[in-house]
Formats: sequence, C-alpha cells, structure tokens
Amino acid sequence: MRKLNTEEIIRISQEEFRQAEKIPLVVVLDNVRSLHNVGSVFRTSDAYRVEKVLLCGITAAPPNAEIHKSALGAEFSVDWQYFRDTLDAVKWLKDNAFEVLAVEQTENSVMLNEFKTESEKKYAVILGNEVFGVQQSVIDQCRTCLELPQFGTKHSLNVSVTAGIVIWEMWGKLK
Repeated sequence: MRKLNTEEIIRISQEEFRQAEKIPLVVVLDNVRSLHNVGSVFRTSDAYRVEKVLLCGITAAPPNAEIHKSALGAEFSVDWQYFRDTLDAVKWLKDNAFEVLAVEQTENSVMLNEFKTESEKKYAVILGNEVFGVQQSVIDQCRTCLELPQFGTKHSLNVSVTAGIVIWEMWGKLK
C-alpha cells in the first residue's frame, strides 16, 4: 500500500466547514495553560466537527503563533468564544440548553465509555487545567463528571490527549 500525499486527501474548505453540520458538542477549556494543548484541541475539534470551543480564564485565545503551531489553522475554522470566568461559560451553556459535563475524577463519576447520550440533547464537556483539573466550583455546576478508564500507574492524561479521546467518543455517540 502507498501512503497518500496531501493533495490526494480530499478535505473541505474553511468556508465549507463553517456551513457543514456539526455534532452538538462544545468543548470548554478551564484555565488550560499550554498553548500547544489549546491548539491541539482546536485541531481535534476541526477533525470531528465540534460546534464550538470555549476558552476560559487564563486559557489563551487566537490569534497566537503558538496556538497556530499545533492548530495548523483550525483556530480559523472552528468557532470559538472567550469567557473571563468558566462559571460564566457554564451559565451561557445552560442558558443555551446544553447538558454540561466535566471531565474529571470524582465521586460517582461516569466512565466515558458507559455514558449514554440522548439524541435530542446538546452537550458541553469541560476540560481542566494541566495541574489542578476542573475547578470544584465548576464541577458543582455540572450534571455529572465523565472519567476516562485508565489501567496504568499514572492517574491522569495530558489535557489534549484527554480532549482527543473525549471528542472521538462523543462523536461516535452523537453523529
């Protein structure tokens, strides 16, 4: 088998992306420090047609050369919005009929692979800071927390890796 070159891989334009149907999913970054993580979330959100990315608190926003380095232009195709406070983003999501879920290890968290979506609902997933995770005050405003099953010695994954897994799983449930 032969590897395809870039010209052989057919992709839609940014304008076609903007017009394309999206999955009913918003990704929220709660005080994510790494610009590379932010860019990676944009790129994954583009790949799976996420509706929007909300950038909160200290999370950097485009235009930014470091975000662009890992987003590869996805920051121009994916709709995004900045909120100074993540709780304001949560309020906006609830006011717009989103089911708000944190991705965090908590008492009574639901394993991501066991989470059941409902076809008529829209969802938002909140991913937290690389060191501290999702703020407790934000968790308190969520319907539930989703947890990724893990079987090794470490208790967490990089936030952009977590975002990729969550977006992929939610795409499969929502498409």
